Amino acid sequence: MVMPTLVVTKSAEIASTLSASLSKFPGLQLEHVAAHICDVAAVIQCQPGDTIIIDLDAESRNDLVALQTLMSRYGNSVNVVVLTGTFDDAVGRWFLQIRISDFIRKPLKHDDIVAVFKNFSAAGAAAQATARIVTFMPSAGGVGNTTLAVDAGVQFAGLETPSSACIVDLDFHNDACASYLDLEPRLNLDLVAKSSGHIDKQFLEAVSSVHVSGLKLFAAPADPCCENKLSSEVIIQLLDAISSNFDHVVIDIPRTWFPWTADVLRGSNEIFVVTDMTVPGLRCARRTAQKIAMLEGNETKPKVIVNRIEKQTFFGGGLRRNDVEQALDGFYSGGVANNYPLVREAIDRGVPVSMVKTGNNVSSDLRRIVFA
Repeated sequence: MVMPTLVVTKSAEIASTLSASLSKFPGLQLEHVAAHICDVAAVIQCQPGDTIIIDLDAESRNDLVALQTLMSRYGNSVNVVVLTGTFDDAVGRWFLQIRISDFIRKPLKHDDIVAVFKNFSAAGAAAQATARIVTFMPSAGGVGNTTLAVDAGVQFAGLETPSSACIVDLDFHNDACASYLDLEPRLNLDLVAKSSGHIDKQFLEAVSSVHVSGLKLFAAPADPCCENKLSSEVIIQLLDAISSNFDHVVIDIPRTWFPWTADVLRGSNEIFVVTDMTVPGLRCARRTAQKIAMLEGNETKPKVIVNRIEKQTFFGGGLRRNDVEQALDGFYSGGVANNYPLVREAIDRGVPVSMVKTGNNVSSDLRRIVFA
């Protein structure tokens, strides 16, 4: 398989280093553009599936604007690898927002270059696609966020069109997703932190667990003192690698905001805030959705799922549909039926609700919202 790869750098030394390190990939065809990214970002011509390696200064606003110009032209249709001598949380957030494929630190090292391109070579650059990332965030505790996230993941894994799906549990203080699926949490945060930004498919296989449905789980053992391991860079590296290897990624994110929370939300294709059918719950959900919508650089409008809806409340006493929609101020996405016996059985057995009873009202309601 031919993998056209464009190298944009004024440095002959960098071009030579890349050529030597990538010579082991027989299908990879390198073309060197001896220019600065600021001079060619608007005129570079590529085809879907091509790879572009860009040498830039991450401390230069002009370089970052040029990179954004290129990404806006091609979106996720090409693989973009950035060479930079600087990488901190601010740069990481920027890379996440514009969705580059990977980065390599300068000065370049052979092993680092090879590690990045192993994934491209294994699947073929043309087949490399960005996942659909769906994030579930609770407005408060106990609203059923994990139940819905887990069931959504299983439904993605069971799509008739063959697809790969995983769920990422970012609530590192608990391991609820592992418990709900009756799986071992195998994600080692120390190993992720030491990976130097190069997390390949083999690494992901080693730190994930597989459910009988085909859904893969990325969850760490519960650790109440995990904050020192959770820099934004670590989270960005992990999610970037996962999204490069799966078609569908479901994220269960805690309601507590961490330094990396905004980055994860900005990188999501869809954001669902989960609440229950109470006035305080609806108000809290609206505030959460408004906060997410106001994030700088966020292009995804959050949606609110009202969980545990009693259908009769729409026709009898209590809150009605109009009340819910008015309270959520345009963020309402849909409601999920209240089926406590089913959900309780699923949690106690460690299986998703969709596997307790096929066609149940909880899974059906969720499917109408997520797959709309």
